Amino acid sequence: MSILGKRAFLPVVRQAAPGFYLDGGPLGEILLPGRSAPSGVQPGESVDVFVYRDSEDRLVATTRTPLAMVGEVAWLRVLSHHHSMGAFLDWGLEKDLLLPRREYAGGVHPGGHALVFVTVDERSNRIVATCRINRHLNLSAPTYGKGQAVKLIVESETLLGYRVVVNHAHAGLLYRTELAGPLAIGQSLDGFVRTVRVDGKIDVGLDPAGADRILPFSEQILRALEKAGGHLPYHDGSSPEAIRNAFGMSKKAFKQAIGGLFRQRLIVIEPDGIRVVGPQVS
Repeated sequence: MSILGKRAFLPVVRQAAPGFYLDGGPLGEILLPGRSAPSGVQPGESVDVFVYRDSEDRLVATTRTPLAMVGEVAWLRVLSHHHSMGAFLDWGLEKDLLLPRREYAGGVHPGGHALVFVTVDERSNRIVATCRINRHLNLSAPTYGKGQAVKLIVESETLLGYRVVVNHAHAGLLYRTELAGPLAIGQSLDGFVRTVRVDGKIDVGLDPAGADRILPFSEQILRALEKAGGHLPYHDGSSPEAIRNAFGMSKKAFKQAIGGLFRQRLIVIEPDGIRVVGPQVS
């Protein structure tokens, strides 16, 4: 697998005036400038670096980590625009990341942001960005299990909710009913797999799936009740926003948790909130 645009542990071959030369395998020797080298590194040792091309198109290494590596999706700030080349994005390194004009999708303006996939251009063998994310997502059926924790990036809004990129690799849908309020394009979230559909797309949520998710939520609600003296002004009629702000969980999870506590006769659900059964905690 190519190390261009990735992090890798590369052995130091030799030291020279510009810095240290690393063994890049098929890519040959790669310069790690002295200012980027770890203190005290010696030939024969391996260094954890990111490999990219500098402004003169030479392979170089750095110990810094960019905001996105090859194979990842990111919401990057647009620094400048060239009428023929495209836009240049801030990805956290000295050399800015090129978003070629042919890879635009919608408006790209300096000072704004663009949701992009980072890849290696086949023609130039350079690291570039593209707004055409769908072309680079994995179309094969994923092997995620129900309830598996995943990383989400919001791609666009739909009638049902939000289209998201799952683990930088698959298309997913986050239903509006799972949310307390609107999300922002490019926002990163921790999520959980609900189901994997036959077309390979994934339904996700922001809370763990299954019965095992309710116990920690139930315990959280009981602790909050105890801290509040035995009563809280939240119930199944409270708004999703109020519940998310108070407990950090979806309204669906809250209703399931208080329903379980009610069936266990640990709480009562009243018109103005929920209350612990028995003497109130002082």
